[in-house]
Amino acid sequence: MTIDGMISIKKVILHQVRMTLKAPFTTSFGTFQDKDFFVVEMIDNAGRTGFGESVAFSSPWYSEETVRTNEHMMKDFLIPLLLEKPLEHPDEVFQRFSGIRRNNMAKAALEGAVWDLYAKRLSVPLAQALGGKKKEIDVGISIGIQSSVQELVRLVENFAEQGYKRMKIKIKPGWDVDVLKEVRKVFPTLPLMADANSAYTLKDLEHLKQLDDLDLKMIEQPLAHDDIVDHATLQRALSTPICLDESIHSLEDTRRAVELGSCKIINIKIGRVGGLSEAKRIHDFCMDRNIPVWCGGMLEAGIGRAHNVALTTLDNFVLPGDTAGSSHYWDEDLIEPEVVVKNGVIHVPDLPGIGYEVNRKALEKLCIKKSVIA
Repeated sequence: MTIDGMISIKKVILHQVRMTLKAPFTTSFGTFQDKDFFVVEMIDNAGRTGFGESVAFSSPWYSEETVRTNEHMMKDFLIPLLLEKPLEHPDEVFQRFSGIRRNNMAKAALEGAVWDLYAKRLSVPLAQALGGKKKEIDVGISIGIQSSVQELVRLVENFAEQGYKRMKIKIKPGWDVDVLKEVRKVFPTLPLMADANSAYTLKDLEHLKQLDDLDLKMIEQPLAHDDIVDHATLQRALSTPICLDESIHSLEDTRRAVELGSCKIINIKIGRVGGLSEAKRIHDFCMDRNIPVWCGGMLEAGIGRAHNVALTTLDNFVLPGDTAGSSHYWDEDLIEPEVVVKNGVIHVPDLPGIGYEVNRKALEKLCIKKSVIA
């Protein structure tokens, strides 16, 4: 871009939002239904507005980050770095934040808003600005731990009828092999995967070997959240592909995991890896090495969901992601139109930026606190 196209940020508005899921969501970590998070509104010197969304939860059960730590990091450290001087390209954000360790979700929320601004300044969809080519993306769905196997089978049947391309079933010790066997009996050919959220250790190796009889697409993050060594041992013992999630925070984590043979698939989450730029670098690395990737979900509202849609248009996102439609999670989303899934497919919007308009009335109604940093 020329100097006239530089991104000069005038102010940042942090909207702390509280939304309630339609139904409680349960993993091996616990159950929750209310979600607090930040919507980042970024305004440049030409009056254009870009939006990002923080995916950190209120408690540090997924990572060390929380809603409160995100607020502290964005206000006191990251936003001042963005306001120092203009940017030529969103890729520069990653380097500008490099002196701040970790806090990837806070970084990604701000970088996402910069990418939205950048695409709008170019008058192109965010997907195109990232280099994506797909006009539609395949979508799977994540199903939390249920009260009974019968309820789980009912949900799987319902989602299969809606056309979702893949079912991700949360598991934990005591709710794993036998449960998946029952699902597989009813749905012998349905694409299934299991997500363990780090619930197991190598002591469970023989038990986990039983998954090889179930024709699963993958088992996601069976071992510790910060491990790549033990996963390599487990992958050698399993024919079922291991997909790493919580262990992957950067391109370097990805490189090490691939070289060790810790997995055969990578789940890319924008918030977990620190933003779209690093997500794209991980995508490119995996594509060069024939490691398929897919886009994981963090129960995002519409703005975060729109970023996921744009990222998934890149070529190596060959497996259905977790970007289900807005109405699956929320009675009212923060964007118009809402993200819609038809027959397991989302059509990629072609408007500039994230491709959806922010529903200002909904944002104001659901906002519990607002801060302006200029």
